[in-house]
Amino acid sequence: MSDNLRLHGFNNLTSSLSFNIYDICYAKTEEQRAAYIDYIDELYNAERLTQILKDVTNIIGAHVLNISRQDYEPHGASVTILIAEHELDETDPEQTEPGPGPLPETVVAHLDKSHVTVHSYPESHPDNGISTFRLDIDVSTCGHISPLKALNYLIHSFDSDIVTMDYRVRGFTRDVDGKKLFIDHDITSIQDYLAEDTKHAYQMIDVNVYQENMFHTKMLLKDFELDNYLFGTSSRDITFEEARDIEDRLRKEMLEIFYSRNLD
Repeated sequence: MSDNLRLHGFNNLTSSLSFNIYDICYAKTEEQRAAYIDYIDELYNAERLTQILKDVTNIIGAHVLNISRQDYEPHGASVTILIAEHELDETDPEQTEPGPGPLPETVVAHLDKSHVTVHSYPESHPDNGISTFRLDIDVSTCGHISPLKALNYLIHSFDSDIVTMDYRVRGFTRDVDGKKLFIDHDITSIQDYLAEDTKHAYQMIDVNVYQENMFHTKMLLKDFELDNYLFGTSSRDITFEEARDIEDRLRKEMLEIFYSRNLD
């Protein structure tokens, strides 16, 4: 799109980013699986998730209008924050061009509006010892800035085995001549907004529908260290054969999530 794009009135386009992370672990006994669920519930309770979203809101320069949060029984939590629009400096290329957004310690970006939400989904398999935690974060904005600028911060805020990201621009706005515009910025892939260290750490696949302004990227962590996936024990406490079996289970779980289908 042209840098000199002139719109008629307010930018009515809505840009939505759905960011999902998965953390996988192996908990052998029923007690360990229960302890894992309790650990996740405590680590990502509604209060903690609220703080995460507040941090995101501060990083992107928006203002909190309203907060709704809830812890669930037996487990899980949700938080929704409505945020106020912020004026965007359209002459600043960091705000308008594709590229990684700020890291957690950097406060430079701005979000136009309107909400950020997060939901947690811990679960544990009763038979094979695999436990999975999923965290969904959605950022929806109206205006010139893309919520993709928040992506770099989010990825660097979590240690994630698998990440799936969906970005879509909906609706239309008009230029001063009345022509409809269904997207107001250039984008070829969500990967354009990821830092180089992230690209090196993950295997990535894109599924994009350019004519519909829909972009999908999924990421699978390349490095695999078994001790990082064992909950309540370590590789020193199990046999070589058991370690191989657990590793096979973990890798299968990760691949099934990554490819969104069950594997034989």
